[in-house]
Amino acid sequence: MAKSFKDYLAAANAVIETCSVQDAARLLESDDWLFVDVRDANELAKEGKIPGAVHASRGLLEFKIDPASPMHDPVFAEGKSFVFYCGTGGRSALATKVALEMGLGKSVSLAGGFGAWKAAGAPIEKVGSK
Repeated sequence: MAKSFKDYLAAANAVIETCSVQDAARLLESDDWLFVDVRDANELAKEGKIPGAVHASRGLLEFKIDPASPMHDPVFAEGKSFVFYCGTGGRSALATKVALEMGLGKSVSLAGGFGAWKAAGAPIEKVGSK
């Protein structure tokens, strides 16, 4: 039987940790944690991002994490812990699971994603259109 996106999300949520907006706001103050926005570039340009977050779209994440990839982003090799987020929490759950499977280390998903961050009145950084 074919798997649905709900099946993939359930599998991811069974093995990852999530953090609340309040906990994420505290982690934002730490140099040990890096926030990774896995939304598409047009979403960042339209809505902004969490201050200091790096962008690695969900579609390219594996290539950005893998040091053997020509698209590798060195931020993933700095020994930090990671908070992944997307619009509502689905893509970031999948991203967090992949990051753990690829040996990235401590990685969590922001519960409710950027939508929850914005609804809580947490800080947002503008992003130029691409």
